[in-house]
Amino acid sequence: MIPAEEPVDTPAAPLLSVVKGQPNAEELAALTAVVLSLGGESPAPVRTPTVRHWVRRQQLRLAPSPGPGAWKRSQG
Repeated sequence: MIPAEEPVDTPAAPLLSVVKGQPNAEELAALTAVVLSLGGESPAPVRTPTVRHWVRRQQLRLAPSPGPGAWKRSQG
């Protein structure tokens, strides 16, 4: 039987590197939180009205009526 090689613990590259100044622990924590939040998930897709939405509007007789502001009501 061939002995399995043990994984070598190599230090990971640092996430941040301070090149100027002396930030305290709270400042580093805040900066790390901001940097990590920037690389998060993509924004949720824009939801388009479903057929059910339009059927419901028709049942409630919410069709846009002509007049001032009709363009706002037509969006749904």
